[in-house]
This record gives sequence, structure tokens and C-alpha cells, in this order.
Amino acid sequence: MLNARTFLDAARGVGGFLRPPMVEAREAAPPAPAPAPVLVPIRSIGPRERERVLQHLLGLSAHDRYLRFGYAASDEQIERYVGHLDFERDELFGIYNRRLDLIAMAHLAFSPDEQHRNCAEFGVSVSEHARGRGYGSRLFERAVVSARNEGVRLLFIHALSENTAMLKIARHAGATVERSGSESEAFLKLPEATLDSRMNEIAQDHFAEVDFQLKTHAKQFWAFLAGLQEVRSGVRAARDQSSP
Repeated sequence: MLNARTFLDAARGVGGFLRPPMVEAREAAPPAPAPAPVLVPIRSIGPRERERVLQHLLGLSAHDRYLRFGYAASDEQIERYVGHLDFERDELFGIYNRRLDLIAMAHLAFSPDEQHRNCAEFGVSVSEHARGRGYGSRLFERAVVSARNEGVRLLFIHALSENTAMLKIARHAGATVERSGSESEAFLKLPEATLDSRMNEIAQDHFAEVDFQLKTHAKQFWAFLAGLQEVRSGVRAARDQSSP
């Protein structure tokens, strides 16, 4: 038999005597479906956009340059890096905002040594104001697709051990990470290319190119409207001055 104290505690919810199990009270709610991933247009970068690449990298803070290159890269060193980019051998990918500023980019560098042609290295940088949107992960995924289709079997990431964001991307993709003091090496084994991976790359390229062209036309249109507004303002000012 229950005493009065036990009964009151249970009635207030302190004990579990009068609380039926949740399973018996109602059916467990089904887990909420995971939100569909947002498709980010990632466009291949060609030699004509070398200046955009330069402006993006020069816009990185001193600490971000240190994480990206492994040393405190000066403006001159970044200019040399961009000047020596080999767009014929390597692949570069970028994410652009509505003003067509390059706000995130990845460099997929293929080995120049024929003996290690099945190896490539990945590097990424994201502008400070564009962080927290998963752009680094999306660029890595895009680079993996391209690397697979080019016959790469081992994708390497060389990063400072304090670059936790980059190493997190690598680990999440299943890469093996080996730390050696202040530096870390990650490598990811890639499967062979398939029809699906090749069609995936074609679809992503087409989507990114359409997005870029739409942004280009929008920017040109707004520039036209701004110029038209200036002309109208000038005509209006001239009329006001000529009025008696």
C-alpha cells in the first residue's frame, strides 16, 4: 500500500508511479525527414578569371592565408601563385555571389609526375563573410567527382593541424588523417569513374553555367538601369536650371 507522501509525489510528477510509459500513451512520432540539400552552383574556373582568383585570395585575412597555404603568404607570393596556375593541367572551381564576386574556390592539383598521375591534391578557401554555409564541403564533393572522372585514385589534403575545418571535411568524407606535429596529411581513396559520376559532373557543370549566365545578365541589366537613372537625373537637373 502507498503512503500519502509517495502518492503526492507521483501525482506531482516527481515519481514515475502514475506516469504511463510513452510507448503505451501514444505511438512514437516518426523522425522528421532530413532537409533536402541545397544545390550550390559550382562553376569551373578558366584562365580568363585569373584576376577574380587573385582578388579572392588577396581578400583573405593574414590568418586565413596562413591556413590556406601553410605559411603567412604575402601579396607578392599570392600573385606568383595565381600567375603560375596551370589551367590546362589542374581544375579550379568557384562559387560566385550575385555580383559575380568569387566568394569560395577550390584548387584540384593533379600530379605533374607521370608516375603518380593517379594522385591529386585538394585546397580550398572561403571568404570570411561566406562561411558557415557548407561551401568548403560542397567544393570538396565537386572536386571528388572531377578527380574520379580523371582517373585519380588517391586524393590528398595537406593542412595545418589547427585547420580543423579542413580536416573535418576530410574526415567526414572518410579520409584517413595522419598528424605530424603542426601539420596533417589526409588521403581519400576514390572509386573508379562510372557513368553516373560522369553524368553527375556534366549536370553540375550545366547547372553552374546557367546560373553564372543568369547572374551576368542580371548584373548587366542593373548596370543599365543605374545608367538610365543617371541620365534621367541629369535631364531633370538641366530642366530645373533652365526653368525661369
